[in-house]
Amino acid sequence: MNGQAYDRKEALSRTEALIGSRALAILQESTVAVFGLGGVGGHAAEALARSGVGHFVLVDSDRVAMSNLNRQTAALLSTVGQYKTEVMRRRILEVNPLARVEERRCFFLPETAAEFDFSGYSYVVDAVDTVTAKLELVMKAREAGVPMISCMGAGNKLDPTLFRVADIYDTKVCPLAKVMRKELKARGVESLKVVYSEELPVLRRRVPASIAFVPSVAGLIMAGEVIKDLTAGARSEEEEEKR
Repeated sequence: MNGQAYDRKEALSRTEALIGSRALAILQESTVAVFGLGGVGGHAAEALARSGVGHFVLVDSDRVAMSNLNRQTAALLSTVGQYKTEVMRRRILEVNPLARVEERRCFFLPETAAEFDFSGYSYVVDAVDTVTAKLELVMKAREAGVPMISCMGAGNKLDPTLFRVADIYDTKVCPLAKVMRKELKARGVESLKVVYSEELPVLRRRVPASIAFVPSVAGLIMAGEVIKDLTAGARSEEEEEKR
């Protein structure tokens, strides 16, 4: 930090002007768990911090790699080799020093799911890559009655304007969404909010290709949905009072 004192009221004044004081207060008391801090999850986490969310649980086992520099907000030459959870914790606290940030340096899987108390979360952001982890997140969030948004495939894409927000059963084109639809139906899951792309993959390869402006947009869309969902009631009340 440069010694500048943090003034939360001033820092969030533009946000409060847009969503209202009640909605902002809800965000400051909310706990958002972000699973996966790569190209999608890192940008989602930062946008949530800048929007006023007060408590974070950051889940990722990876360290920043040189190959992350092209798209991940945690990735700088100075952070290569550092844990993504630690880098994002510092970044969030640079935005809001009053935020509470819990790091979980592990890979979320059925084997580690019991270590997480989903009942303490206000919202779950799924930005992990594997189907197994995504399915377990859905089931745990559903069991706890916690709202959740899941990102489908963001690799091998070049057009960020083709991202859509929809229920998983209304998705199309995306290969990952197709797999998720089948697996969730077999588990009796009736609905799941997702961000997915209707762009045909530019190419297919074992290690997905990527570029800065695609996964970041997916992450920002996810953050927007979280903010809107958490504050919907408060924003409606304030709008009604203004009429």
